[in-house]
Amino acid sequence: MRNYKIYLMLILSSLLFGRCSLLEKEPLDFVSPESYYKTEEDVQHALMGIYAALGGGGLYSNNIMGKLGLSADLGFADYSSEKGTVAYYDVIASDTKILSYWQDCYRGISRANMLLEHIGGADMAQEDKDDARGQAYFLRAYNYLLLVTRFGDVPLILNTPPSGKAEDVQVARTPAREVYLKIIEDLDSAALLTYGVEEIPNVTGARVTKSAVWGIAARACLYMAGQPVNEPGMYAKAKEYASKVIATGKHELNPSYEQVFINYIQDKYDIKESIFEVDFYGTGSGVYSSASGQVGRNNGIKYSNVDNDDIGTSPGILHSSDYFHKLFGEGDLRRDWTIAPFTYENDGTKTFQDMSDIAWKLYCGKFRREYELSRPKNGSWTPINFPILRYSDVLLMYAEGVAADPDNNDAGDFEKAVEYVNQVRRRGYGKEDLFAEAPDVDIQVMNKDELWEAIKTERALELGLEMLRKDDLIRWGEFYTRMQYVNSLANQNSFTSSYYVSARLYYGNAGERDVLWPIPSYEMGVNRKLVQNKGW
Repeated sequence: MRNYKIYLMLILSSLLFGRCSLLEKEPLDFVSPESYYKTEEDVQHALMGIYAALGGGGLYSNNIMGKLGLSADLGFADYSSEKGTVAYYDVIASDTKILSYWQDCYRGISRANMLLEHIGGADMAQEDKDDARGQAYFLRAYNYLLLVTRFGDVPLILNTPPSGKAEDVQVARTPAREVYLKIIEDLDSAALLTYGVEEIPNVTGARVTKSAVWGIAARACLYMAGQPVNEPGMYAKAKEYASKVIATGKHELNPSYEQVFINYIQDKYDIKESIFEVDFYGTGSGVYSSASGQVGRNNGIKYSNVDNDDIGTSPGILHSSDYFHKLFGEGDLRRDWTIAPFTYENDGTKTFQDMSDIAWKLYCGKFRREYELSRPKNGSWTPINFPILRYSDVLLMYAEGVAADPDNNDAGDFEKAVEYVNQVRRRGYGKEDLFAEAPDVDIQVMNKDELWEAIKTERALELGLEMLRKDDLIRWGEFYTRMQYVNSLANQNSFTSSYYVSARLYYGNAGERDVLWPIPSYEMGVNRKLVQNKGW
């Protein structure tokens, strides 16, 4: 709920937990855990602190929105102040965005560990206490998923260090396979403890439920099944977890693709489609000054007229690649919502672009600030939420869990997987009945290999510019070849507009080592047990 109480929660969380690196200093103002976690209110405050870490500047409130290269072959950054950084695949271990990503993840992990260690003495109903523990397990697991996909082997910290001494806080990296296994173990624990969507009045996608747990477990299993861990037995587990979400009967595709994103922009929760999202509110001022994000600002349509409050300003950092624009089929309604087909004039009017030309100039259009309800609109901060898990993703993960599994030859599973992909496509093409065959839209595949290739394309069309693409390409073993291919397209001309120059830099800089980031040099300095990633 968006109210003054949440703001107090966020303040209290920052006082309780402070900044988190693997090497902690004793904070000057600190509420002892032994004197806290006594009431249900204490526990809820602490939980909000864990959620708040996902909204840190290193994660979903800022850098993830187009500044970390996560759109891979589908989108690139065009923003002069980001040149020479990870945003352009010009990566160094001292990049502050890589460090803040690492620290925000470990901040969430530290807060989750503290709650799990101290919640036992809280005076509250046992089922609510269990649910709080389940949420903490989920959030710890999700932060580790963010870390292991970016860095590979990472320190697996499951307890609060007893002191700030080097022997207590310097921890070696844990192999990625073990980290994934612990992620799945935590998610299994969370699934046993958290409430289902049907058990929570007025439930929103900003709150962890069993559906969110199972959906993220499916994602973790797909990542583990693919490269670099290569555990193909996990495809069956991904299908199993996705099946659990589908079997609840509580989720369905919103009939309108664009309405999915208008809901995020206008803070209208749709738990049927949006299973888990990062919650932002306010416009960077007043009591909600620390609870806003930059969704729609960093990854919005460029507009600089601060005097026109109808549009909302954006530097237009995230552009579509020409490859992505041409990937959409004729009649796919998702294209012109995902990739805005227009630019704004100074007075706010729209100039539609001639798409007989190449599309590098076009911006991400999913989070359009013109739909914001808040007034006045802030130049830097927005209340727009960001999706982490949508139901369409669950359907596609089920399908991939079937298509990619070398041991699954079940005809029924294959038929169901094809149908789930087609439901996503029918929504994308504006079909009224998502369960009725649509020969002009449905994929026609004869075997699992053809289905898997269709899924790879469909994930781009459905989830493009939602910051999942790089992880998809890495686990498929296609990251470098795809980036090289789009680089070849970007170099077919020598135009000097900034977006052409940026595209050539972005795709030209990407190398094979970029499947992982370097361990931040600051963390290497304070934790002498860390070893740098290969190539860095």
